[in-house]
Amino acid sequence: MPKASLSEEVSPHDPQDSSGFNLSDWALHHRSLVWFLLIISMIAGTLSYMRLGREEDPNFAIKVMVISASLPGATIEDTLNQVTKRVETKLEELDRLKFTRSVTMPGIAVVYVELEDSVRGDDVGETWQRLRFMMNDIRPEFPREFQGFAFNDDFGDVYGNIYAFTSDGFSKREMHDRVEDIRKQVQALPDAGKTVLLGVQKEEIHLEFSTARLASLGLNQNQVIQSLATQNAIAPSGVIQTGAEQVLVRVSGQFYNASAIADVNLRVGDRFFNLADVARVRRGYQDPPEQVFRYKGQEAIGLQIGMRQGGNILAFGQEVDALMDKITRDLPVGITMVKFADQPHVVKEAVGHFVQALAEAVAIVLLVSFVSLGLRAGFVVTLTIPLVLAITFVIMDYLGITLQRISLGALIIALGLLVDDAMIAIETMIARLEAGDSLGRAASYAWSSIAFPMLSGTLVTVAGFIPIGLNSSMAGEFTFSLFVVIAVSLLVSWVVAVLFAPLLGVTFLTTKIARHSETPGRLRRGFQWLLLHAMRFKWATIIVTMALFATSVWGLRFVEQQFFPAPTAPSFWSM
Repeated sequence: MPKASLSEEVSPHDPQDSSGFNLSDWALHHRSLVWFLLIISMIAGTLSYMRLGREEDPNFAIKVMVISASLPGATIEDTLNQVTKRVETKLEELDRLKFTRSVTMPGIAVVYVELEDSVRGDDVGETWQRLRFMMNDIRPEFPREFQGFAFNDDFGDVYGNIYAFTSDGFSKREMHDRVEDIRKQVQALPDAGKTVLLGVQKEEIHLEFSTARLASLGLNQNQVIQSLATQNAIAPSGVIQTGAEQVLVRVSGQFYNASAIADVNLRVGDRFFNLADVARVRRGYQDPPEQVFRYKGQEAIGLQIGMRQGGNILAFGQEVDALMDKITRDLPVGITMVKFADQPHVVKEAVGHFVQALAEAVAIVLLVSFVSLGLRAGFVVTLTIPLVLAITFVIMDYLGITLQRISLGALIIALGLLVDDAMIAIETMIARLEAGDSLGRAASYAWSSIAFPMLSGTLVTVAGFIPIGLNSSMAGEFTFSLFVVIAVSLLVSWVVAVLFAPLLGVTFLTTKIARHSETPGRLRRGFQWLLLHAMRFKWATIIVTMALFATSVWGLRFVEQQFFPAPTAPSFWSM
């Protein structure tokens, strides 16, 4: 049968079109526009895929804060009554507080605050700010010796690249200055986020008093320290007014190094003395240190590099590698830099696995479609896969969803579902062609016969993931992109099936399709026999179905309870 023109395929007086608007028929009458939309969708999808951020895991808010308070010299009972109880009592006024847990030590109180699961991630930062205001409100109630609060809510910081710097022949200060300069260069990168140094020891001035000398002069340590603090105070000195100008007068007693402290002359009462007469002044480091960083047993300084939220970890990793290669060439002999945490490599493998899964899905669909539908029909169904993914990438880019463990998992899950609508539409079109319909009538028949049943099935599938989308817990926030990506891809697959698939079918299919024999085959006869007996013995069918369901519920206990496989990449934790 020769291929008919569009005016011959779909007549304006066709009774098929009298039932109302037909989207598939509209697409056939506006081929140029639909082809334009198809090409633009593919181009936009490709650009969006290249622009999408790459991360290992999605961002989520950790709803825990640690409040530290210090009351030097207090006993456990004093710290508990004067600090811990007051903090916990005030925290009871906080909305959506889940619980508090405290640890009290002599002079130190640590309170852990956790919010309810219903608190959304966007509201956590505002809640922590309100908590800080609440602590400032009760600050006047504490004793005069109270030294204030320290708040820690940075538990969600992730550093994709970590470098270790070791040295041979360089002092700690020289190493710190060198690594700090490198940190500033990394911080200047456009996608750089938070950068932190590890293993940096704080420098201190140590005063080692001689008890014998203090006793011979009739002094004690507190008198010397108080006099030294007075000498080091920053105080306004005055202003000299000279006509139209003002000259600021500054008399500074600040100390800039250990020698300046040792040379200072102090006054206690009516007596003057040199600090070096009663104490040995030396520059050193905090002992014991707050943190120690070692690489292969050697003391080192670590540089943790984070990426801004929503960035592309692969592109950022390349920028960091290029910068670090340049820095390595300029490092002096004796300083070694080693990268031992490489998140971009992990993300690259994850994206590569998705591309591999996509290729496998396309190959499977090709094989099944070619075997069951034929070469042309299989080719049409296969074309819908990249089209659906392209439009999905555009929407993901608009919503700010990055390619990470959860969204990639959602795309892989959706790959097995998004071809169903297109396959049903093309199969229906082939059935109408076998019945003798023209290409136009066969292509538009899907809308009037199966479009809304397909939409209902799609919505039912999407509804199965609604509990993930509505879950307000931390796990729900972590997996929220799973619901969004699956819902978007399945709805897009329905649109592609009723808008683009008919046009692709008219373009690539032919009316020269052999009709099936009126006599059903052996497989069809067997299925028909089974279906008729299942309907005839309906109670037996119901009982068998319930028994199979009960067996599956019982067998679920033997299935490992794990949503996603545990990460295999090395992780580094710092407290």
